[in-house]
Amino acid sequence: MAKEVKLGRVQQRGQVTIPIKPRRNLDIEEGGVVTFIETENSILISPREVLVMDALDRVGRVLKERGISLEELVESGREIRGEMVEQV
Repeated sequence: MAKEVKLGRVQQRGQVTIPIKPRRNLDIEEGGVVTFIETENSILISPREVLVMDALDRVGRVLKERGISLEELVESGREIRGEMVEQV
């Protein structure tokens, strides 16, 4: 649910200024990277860090559902990397 609705105007080259209050609340600074997520009828703008944390949460849920611990995943990655190094 939206906390507060703010309007912006799309400029000639597709640029939109994010209002100061949401930028401050979400710690979006000049030069910061944001993610644009297109939905059926809107565009969500999210700080990149939020997207990364959401992705990590989803990975964590899948691992838990499959009964795999983070340590097991890391060890599996090390084994695969070792096998790839041996092939080179």
